[in-house]
Amino acid sequence: MKVSNRSHIQPFHAMEVLREANNLELKGKNIWHLETGEPVTGAPEKVRVAAQKYLDSGRIGYTDALGIPDLRKRISLHYLEYYDLNIPEDRIIVTTGSSGGLLLSLLSAFDVGDKVVVTEPGYPAYSNMLKALGLLPIYCSTEADSRYQPTVEQLESLNAKPDGMIIASPANPTGSILKDKEIKTLVDWCNINKVRIIADEVYHRVTYGCRAETILKSTEEAIIINGFSKYYAMTGWRLGWIVIPEKFLKPIERLAQNLFISAPALSQASAIYAFDSSQELDENLKRYERNKDILEASLKRSGFGNSNTAQGAFYLYVDVSPFTHSSQDFCKRMLHEAGVAATPGIDFDRVRGQNYVRFSYAGHTNDIECAAESIEKWIKVRFK
Repeated sequence: MKVSNRSHIQPFHAMEVLREANNLELKGKNIWHLETGEPVTGAPEKVRVAAQKYLDSGRIGYTDALGIPDLRKRISLHYLEYYDLNIPEDRIIVTTGSSGGLLLSLLSAFDVGDKVVVTEPGYPAYSNMLKALGLLPIYCSTEADSRYQPTVEQLESLNAKPDGMIIASPANPTGSILKDKEIKTLVDWCNINKVRIIADEVYHRVTYGCRAETILKSTEEAIIINGFSKYYAMTGWRLGWIVIPEKFLKPIERLAQNLFISAPALSQASAIYAFDSSQELDENLKRYERNKDILEASLKRSGFGNSNTAQGAFYLYVDVSPFTHSSQDFCKRMLHEAGVAATPGIDFDRVRGQNYVRFSYAGHTNDIECAAESIEKWIKVRFK
């Protein structure tokens, strides 16, 4: 019996590297993990305390498919507090991670054969999920002079009219942020051309010296994806949310009921307290910025090419063409010889990604320092 064609998508190379790195650790090799975008601190203390109380209370069961009312209310309040926006809780749906939110968004907004713009470099799950759902990704190759964000000029030059577009700000892997004026320009173009925007805002609040603005200030027709994994450091809790136009409520509710039943009850009840943990979480941002400066300076000393100057998220997307034109081979050798795990650029850009590698600096500062030192020593020996 067959295996479906839709499942024959590209691997998520960051997770492939993680698996290989974990296998090496099981064999006793010391590995510095710079491959995944995962904060190492874990959930805020208030969240952990709430989770323990909820566990002690007894039964943990299903919730409403849209999410527990108290969490939806708290997310609504978050938009008022942080963005000065009044978003009714009826437009907020709690999801099983932001990945679950992306799946619900794509299924509710598009039909098989519809065309959706994704940028390169960009998060690989966008195009992979589109293909698995029978949608057609239209690749938009962005450039450094636009901070790797799409422009109207690029959209006008596409060889097919899109039905939708996925944008990310801050973006993975570049950390670039769309300016307010750029958001409005993209929204205007999409409105004129009847293109549905899905905006990935999961890295909001993970920014350095600037602020990422939500697309909700420019349109009510976009679907916004966010979650608790990045700023709130709750990756394993698998909890996210989406903000939707009102007409999407019933379709997404039916999809959520059938696909997930509900997001994890324990995570939902505990996540309410994440919004009251900003002081603790902002300390993480200070560490990320220190880590970024340490890693960026070290890679420059080692002879790496230009990297993005990250405005947000916790990645450096670095040019490795001085050493190789195969980012996969480079990452494999660096893992086995230097003990440093990083993600090959082909995860984010099918062609140009051969000359790039993404390093995550979401770890402990000591680990970043050790990884940077190991890379410097390895480069001197391997590429002398």
